[in-house]
Amino acid sequence: MGKISIFLLSLFCVLMSGAFTPVAQKTTAASEADVVVYGATSAGVIAAYTAKKMGKSVVLIEAGGHLGGMTSGGLGYTDIGNKYAITGLSHDFYRKIGKHYGRFEQWTFEPSVAKKYLQEYLDEVGIKVLYHHRIVSARKNGARIRSIVVESSKQPTAATNLEVKGKMFIDCSYEGDLMARAGVSYTVGREANKQYGETINGVQFMKGHQFPDGIDPYVKPGDPASGLVWGVAKGELEKDGTGDKKVQAYNYRICLSSDPDNSLPITRPDNYDPAHFELLARLMAHQPGKVKLNDYLIWSHMPNNKTDINNRNGFSTDMIGANYNYPDGTYEERAKIIKAHEDYTKGLLYFLGNDPRVPEALRNEMRKWGYPKDEYTDSGNWSPQLYIREARRMVGDYVMTQANCESKEIVPDGVGIAAYTMDSHNCQRVVVNGMAKNEGNVEVGGFGPYPIAYRSLTPKEAECQNLLVPVCLSASHIAYGSIRMEPVFMVLAQSSAVAAVMAIDGKTSVQKVPVAALQKELRENPRADGSTAEILVDNSDKALVNTTGSWKEVKRGGFGHGYFTAEGGGQEDNTIRYNAAIKKSGRYKLYAYVSKIKGLAREIPFSVHDGAKKHELVLDTESLAVIGQTSGEWFPVGSFDLSSGKQTYVEVSSKTANGVIVADAVLLVPEF
Repeated sequence: MGKISIFLLSLFCVLMSGAFTPVAQKTTAASEADVVVYGATSAGVIAAYTAKKMGKSVVLIEAGGHLGGMTSGGLGYTDIGNKYAITGLSHDFYRKIGKHYGRFEQWTFEPSVAKKYLQEYLDEVGIKVLYHHRIVSARKNGARIRSIVVESSKQPTAATNLEVKGKMFIDCSYEGDLMARAGVSYTVGREANKQYGETINGVQFMKGHQFPDGIDPYVKPGDPASGLVWGVAKGELEKDGTGDKKVQAYNYRICLSSDPDNSLPITRPDNYDPAHFELLARLMAHQPGKVKLNDYLIWSHMPNNKTDINNRNGFSTDMIGANYNYPDGTYEERAKIIKAHEDYTKGLLYFLGNDPRVPEALRNEMRKWGYPKDEYTDSGNWSPQLYIREARRMVGDYVMTQANCESKEIVPDGVGIAAYTMDSHNCQRVVVNGMAKNEGNVEVGGFGPYPIAYRSLTPKEAECQNLLVPVCLSASHIAYGSIRMEPVFMVLAQSSAVAAVMAIDGKTSVQKVPVAALQKELRENPRADGSTAEILVDNSDKALVNTTGSWKEVKRGGFGHGYFTAEGGGQEDNTIRYNAAIKKSGRYKLYAYVSKIKGLAREIPFSVHDGAKKHELVLDTESLAVIGQTSGEWFPVGSFDLSSGKQTYVEVSSKTANGVIVADAVLLVPEF
């Protein structure tokens, strides 16, 4: 092969890697910081805040003008999985949300409320976001990033380029753009099952979010020669478990308002084409009894008459197959894809409220809702954040897989916990046996919380030694479907920031950070401010929990890995004692985690020994209100002055209870 051919081949490979750097870059030195965080998602906010609280200088860069990513972009119905997984500053954020709404913590909220409290973190430590700047290239010395070059996303010319130098870099973007520009290995799409010994990766033709049989895919029903209706792709369905480069569908999590004084009408949007909803019209005709919005949309109610609307069933808010080019696309290509999703989603809402093919009852229900006047006031009352469920995923020294989710393989270097179902939205819509069918939806759970490896946040050391990737982390497609939840991203971002600080102080690479010390710091300083940590004792902590009598162990639901139940009112007194080690004297508020189960006792007896005397209390469960994607809530029991060095315990008893009592976790929260 000649020299010219070799050069052209090399240039092609660089272009395809997504790490292409223009030969001539006019740059202006913008700033220099200990830690550079790319992406002002909720994870980016937490990473920046953590590093600054730990005494490091920070630059936080955001390609758009929106703070908080999906957390403040419409995803108000938080995907929790299990509250046990939410720790540190991530948990602190949901406590702030709770206080806003008059509760201990809350997982459902309005976009503007989420943005308010994310902004407060930055304001507290004096971080100003560098908005509307996106990465062009990463400049490296060997395996370390020296600086990144960013351009104005509003006026992307060479004259607007800025150079940002740093000691450590954290990529908190949904796309992994910094990771890619730094030459770190990554993948897009679905691995074949055989690659990591999985069973639900690759192509998966399942029943979830599926069309019923009988929905014709052709423009002229029954006539393949007439062509396919909009949204149905050409091609045949591959065998289950086959790998491909298809990406699970994106959508908008839609915030609407039913308050007439706080809503704007849903009008005909740009590029509206009713033909885009032909399949939906056929689906409605096929099932005439389904005339509610909830039959076609997951319609979750948020505070103050607002919504978080998500995808449901065969045809909904997911724009299936329209995002394949997004992960590695140019900024211009991505902008077109984002616009297409916005047009599609607004068109769907308009179609539901106005098209005569939609049942009248459903149209009438839809017209009660409008765009909220007090949300997204700087972007036309529409979310500026498309839900990028999955884009690039790093390939590091350790790849999280299905085996980790199912706890068949448990990592020793956990710096975060995941607990959500292995979840993938559909990846394609094709013809199967002459009918329109979706493929790619997977919803497989039934497992408990599991640790996420620190090694999955770090690139291979030979590729980059001063970069952490808490969002586009190293995981297979199906494992990523369990990990990819906003509160988990925040947890991993905090872990990454602490690791970055430790790497700076230790003058080492992120791969050589002592994980035991990192885990200790996260455990003992969960708010990154030196405050006294809460004391959590779960029923599964065998070294701290003593039981007597007959208890039934429930292994699913509740907090952590399950909970205990016992029948009250019998002759036998079933007790469970939680022993708490108090490190710092002061006043603590006690909470008990209670799941709202069938037959739950109205009153659950508690006793608290503060080291000097015993306090008898009764927890009245009648007012227990479970809100959001969870089975239970922390219920306040009382406040107590507790002293270090003295025996402190909390005891639950069944003897006087009228019904089933729940013994799960207890939490002591410092009030000082």
